Amino acid sequence: MAKTAVITGASSGLGAEYARQLAARGADLVLVARDREALERLAGELTARHRVDAEVMDLDLLVPRQLRRLERRLADAGRPVEMLVNNAGFGLPLAFERNDVDDEVRHLELHVEVPMRLTHAALGPMLARGRGRIVNIASVAGFTPRSTYGACKGWLISFSRWANGAYAPRGVTVTAVCPGFTHTNFHERAGLPPGQEGIPGWMWLDAPTVVSESLRDIARGRAVSIPSAKYKALVTLARFVPSSVVARAAARGR
Repeated sequence: MAKTAVITGASSGLGAEYARQLAARGADLVLVARDREALERLAGELTARHRVDAEVMDLDLLVPRQLRRLERRLADAGRPVEMLVNNAGFGLPLAFERNDVDDEVRHLELHVEVPMRLTHAALGPMLARGRGRIVNIASVAGFTPRSTYGACKGWLISFSRWANGAYAPRGVTVTAVCPGFTHTNFHERAGLPPGQEGIPGWMWLDAPTVVSESLRDIARGRAVSIPSAKYKALVTLARFVPSSVVARAAARGR
């Protein structure tokens, strides 16, 4: 039986790239996002190219009954899931005081509550089988003071570190993947036109590299994956710089 990976936010960006690279390794897929047309297009591409199965679930994970559908899929021991990639998310402007607080609450739910619930749903069958991998897409922003986005990603990093320590001895690893600025459509969806992010070119990563490097760390069972040597160095440096300085630097871009 082929191994199955569930990927949220799979219609574009890092989610779609995880789908491509996992399909190339022979994994069957459950692709989750709101955009059914984009999911079906990706599923068709991957089934034709790699001869894998690709199930499409067009769900809004902020709607409780739709979230429960995915929880039930993950908890279904008859259709085992080998890997869960919690990737769904969106960005907001960094000026918290000007943001709509209801948008901030939805942001918190999607980045914290949703992956927590999905992790909980997947853990039972994985622990019963004695194997599985859970991947939480965080960010290097989780290591820096960066409005509520950094706070949400910091929670994911801390949770993943704890969960990996707790469950890896039982065969289930949990990894927080922490990319830096990556060329996807994330920034455009956050309302920032291409080329206006205010980030120097050398700081940008490409999605295929982020995913391939993170998959190596995931396979090794690491609790935290920071793709690229330059971001590993920046995260290390940030630990020794005053928070006020890091916060000013982190205010650039989205």
